[in-house]
Amino acid sequence: MEAEASRVRVRSSYNVAGISFNPRELSHEIRKLMPEFEISYDPDFRQAIADSWPASIDDSVARADWGLTTGYDLPRLTSTMLSETARKLGK
Repeated sequence: MEAEASRVRVRSSYNVAGISFNPRELSHEIRKLMPEFEISYDPDFRQAIADSWPASIDDSVARADWGLTTGYDLPRLTSTMLSETARKLGK
C-alpha cells in the first residue's frame, strides 16, 4: 500500500512468500527457548492437499517492483509466537 504507483507493474496480483518452515525446523527453534518442548504429529488427509501445493512461492517480482522484505525469520517468529501466547494466557 505504501509503494509508489509507478513501481507497481502488475495490476492483478503479486505472489508474497513471507516465511517457510517445516514442523522439524519449528520444533528445533521452540526447543531453543523451551528445552522441555516435545512434538508429535500424524499427518492426515490434509497432507495430500499440502503435497499438491508448490514447494515455494516466487515473490521476486514483488521484491523488485516495490521492495518487499520480510520482517520475521524463524527465530524471531518463534520468539514472538511464544511470548505473545504466554502474554495472552497470562503467564
